[in-house]
Amino acid sequence: MPSASTKAAATRAVADASPAPRADATDSRLAPGRPGYRRMSLALFAAGVATFALLYSTQALLPAVSAEFGATASAASWTVSAATGALALCVLPLSALSERFGRRSMMTASLAVAVAVGLLVPLAPDLDWLVALRAVQGAALAGVPASAMAFLAEEVRPKALIAAIGLFVAGNSIGGMSGRIVTGWVAQLWGWRAGLAAVGLMAVVCAIAFRLLIPEARHFTPGTLNPRLLARTVRGHLADPLLVRLYAIGALFMTVFGAVYTVIGYRLVEAPFSLPQGVVGSIFLVYLVGTVSSAAAGRLVGRLGRRGALYLAVTTTAAGLLLSLADALPAVLAGLVLITAGFFAGHAVASSSVSRTAKTGRAQASALYQSVYYLGSSAGGTLGAVAFHAGGWAGTVVIGLVAVLGVVSITLYGTHSARVEARRERLATAAC
Repeated sequence: MPSASTKAAATRAVADASPAPRADATDSRLAPGRPGYRRMSLALFAAGVATFALLYSTQALLPAVSAEFGATASAASWTVSAATGALALCVLPLSALSERFGRRSMMTASLAVAVAVGLLVPLAPDLDWLVALRAVQGAALAGVPASAMAFLAEEVRPKALIAAIGLFVAGNSIGGMSGRIVTGWVAQLWGWRAGLAAVGLMAVVCAIAFRLLIPEARHFTPGTLNPRLLARTVRGHLADPLLVRLYAIGALFMTVFGAVYTVIGYRLVEAPFSLPQGVVGSIFLVYLVGTVSSAAAGRLVGRLGRRGALYLAVTTTAAGLLLSLADALPAVLAGLVLITAGFFAGHAVASSSVSRTAKTGRAQASALYQSVYYLGSSAGGTLGAVAFHAGGWAGTVVIGLVAVLGVVSITLYGTHSARVEARRERLATAAC
């Protein structure tokens, strides 16, 4: 997440929330029709737009960045990987800080730093400076997803929670998509630096709107920072085989997605397609397919089970990768549709399963998933670009297929483990 841009995030956040008191007439938390609810929803929508517009702002511009700095695709891809990697490393510690200093304060500070850096990014004199500024920006942005879900869980009535989180998730999706489209078209007219400046200004407007609209937190209770307790909780999650498999699945799916969408611009601006920058940016409208497939993931799990839904997701993703090898634009676009649908469905299944699996420390379990998810994005972007430099688009597809094979292997192992455990339980029951 994109991450972070599916309705699965809403399901996960509800499970991550601490047990809330029963909603009744005396419940002072926010709900539709009550004062402050609409302002809170719009504020978090704006925060989501700003966060994901900034996070992936250079992705559609990588060919132009390469051209200006004389950099390879793998070198330019670090402008994306540095941001997502820094976010991955900072999600867990910033989620802990938000427990002490407040969700509202953390989101405000994160957006302020991120948009300030966003105004400096277009001025980067060379690629090294651009990568460094993007890393700082990604680290700052980690405070938004680390705090927004917890803020909603504390301030919104349970029955209204999914709808409220859904609007925040929609902001994530629209921000990630619109940021790429805006940069693409502006860059086509005035250059990639102007494209980044346009996204920076858009993020400034969103950050100001967030600060003006977000209500005071009325149900937040400051906690104490306890690194030992946090470390113990994290170690417990990493010792759970099922959670580790789910983390790996999320990371591998994001490796595919990061590789494909980091490199696709290079392929489409070259022959035989030779598309202009604005059209390449508009390719990210395919993200809308992910909204549909992630919403359908719950129904897929109901019909096929978790592992069956994962098998369908990886099959769809693999089919899309293979179809994208064709040199016909309609085939490439169809391949992107299948890759996007498969990725979002697989991510939805894996991420929503994390909270159901974790018995304690669900917030930390979710933060760990986000960490490995964005690490997968960083790895995919870098590896996909290296493979593209070495072997063209076919090399990037190989990276994606290897990651898909990893998901299949993990899922098969999970199926085998579940059968062995079920057999042991039957034998134990028979022995009794």
